[in-house]
This record gives sequence, C-alpha cells and structure tokens, in this order.
Amino acid sequence: MGNLKNAVISFLAPFPSIIFYLTFLHQLKTETSSLSPLWLWCSNHPIALANIFFFFNVNILFWVIGTIQSSHWMIDLYWTVIPVLLVHYYGTHPYGFSNQWRSTIVILLTWIWSIRLTHSYFRREKWQWGAKEDWRFCDMRPQYGKHWWWASFFSVYVSQQVFLIGICLPMYAIHSVEKTWGMWDVLGTIVCLSGIVIAYYADTQLNKFVTRNNTLKQLGSPAIPTLETGLWRYSRHPNYFGEQLWWWGLALFGWNVGHGWTFVGALVNSLTLAYVTILVERRMLKQEKRANAYKMYQKTTSVWIPWFKLSPTEATKDKTT
Repeated sequence: MGNLKNAVISFLAPFPSIIFYLTFLHQLKTETSSLSPLWLWCSNHPIALANIFFFFNVNILFWVIGTIQSSHWMIDLYWTVIPVLLVHYYGTHPYGFSNQWRSTIVILLTWIWSIRLTHSYFRREKWQWGAKEDWRFCDMRPQYGKHWWWASFFSVYVSQQVFLIGICLPMYAIHSVEKTWGMWDVLGTIVCLSGIVIAYYADTQLNKFVTRNNTLKQLGSPAIPTLETGLWRYSRHPNYFGEQLWWWGLALFGWNVGHGWTFVGALVNSLTLAYVTILVERRMLKQEKRANAYKMYQKTTSVWIPWFKLSPTEATKDKTT
C-alpha cells in the first residue's frame, strides 16, 4: 500500500508547475493583442521562472511531503526527472530559439540519461517507491536533532536547487542560440553517450556485486570485500566518472553556442561529487570486515578516471619512495 501511495505522490508532485506553465503557453496563444504583466514577465524571464517553479514545487512542496513522511526520499528520485522537465521547458519556452538538430539531439540524450539513471535507482531500491531516503540525509538527521525539520529545507532542497538549476544551464544556452550544428556538437554527443554507457555498465556491475554478496550472506559464506572486476578494476568510482562525463559533455554544447559560463554547473557538481567520494570512502573504511581490503584497493586503483591498476608491490613501493 505504501509503495502505491508513494508512486501516486511522485506522479502528481510536479503537476502544479506543469499546469501553470501550460496555462501560460495557452495565454500566449489567446492574448494576441496584449499580455497581462504576469504572463509578460514569465515570457521574458525563463531562468527566473524555472527557479520559481523549483522553489515552490520542489523546495516547499517536496519538503512538506518529506516532513510529513519523515523521509526525504523524493528528491533523490526526481534527480532523474527534473533535467527532463527543464530541457522540455527551455525547448518550448517562447523566449527561446535554437538549431533544430541540436535541440532534438540534446532532448533525446537527456531522455536516455534519465531512463538509465531511473532504472538504476529503482533497481537499487528493489523496485520500490520511497523505500528509504539517501544515506547522506540519514546521517544528517541525528546531527541536526530536533532542528532537522527546518534544517532539511535548506540542506536537502535549497541546495539541490543550486545544483540542478546550475547543472542544467547548458539546456538554456542551447535553446537561446540558433548556431549551425558542427563538430563540437558531435564531440559533445560522443562525450555524453560515453558517460551514459560507462555509468550504466558501472552501476550494473555494482548491482551484480551487491546481489552476489547478499546471496553469500544468506548462505552463511563470507562476502567479497571489494569489487575489483570490470570497470571497477580501473577506477574506484567508474559510475561517478561516467556521470561526470555526461554533464561535461552537456556543458560542451553550451560552450559551443557561446555560453561558456554554463560550465560552472558541471564544475560545482564535480567538486560536490569529489566531496561525496571522500564521504563514501570514509564510510567504506568504517566497515571492519572490508577496511583492510579497501585500503589496498585505494592504493592500487585510480579514484575516478579509469587507469592501469598497480600491483600491491608497486603500490607499497610508491608509498615508501
């Protein structure tokens, strides 16, 4: 019953923004002579309007739902949905114009990225809606104690607005310049697709590893301490590397149309993910049964960018020289 309830909540959650935006587009068609100040402002400020949608529909509404349910699970799921909503928003906004090829390719790429990440999310959650919230929020909850109910508004939601709106800025840039499709667009497409493929295989290999360890646990056998096969042989976080390729590939599109400043979103996201990587590895080292194996894994394997693995002897030698 809870799974169905959360599925319905997730489906209905973005409707306030969608209904308002569709009403806005309808008014543009009907009010041909003069627009009201509200619709005129919406027409002239696409980025500001996107932020308003996010603030009221995600920050406030999602926060209220999460506070009532005592679990801020929905923002994790909507990381896969909001970029799709934004790329269609910028693509249909009356203020925008673009090269048809570039717009179509980027929209298609965003859908492929979203489907990949959504599938990974539900596979990880065993196909449940809102089964649990992100482990980082779980760690924050006891730290804030009785203040978590209001602190979560800023640490979970307002911070996500900065990340998501910022990282999707190339989608705005793409739909604000009608530049001819060129080789840089081809390169951006290749980088984006490479990131999606790498992240998919990395997540799939990780899922098989976790599933196998769960099976071993049920059989009473010792678990495998670290995943060191496939892409994980050459990188400790190949899923993070693939995800970063996607966002930097998208930023290439923005740079190509003359909006190099849109790199700031990908840069902030990479810095944030670097911090998350530190948190994840600290978490791994706190697990007594895998700490020693993971320390050796750190010494022999690249952090993000896939690279040749060092032997334990080489790793020890490098550390002593």
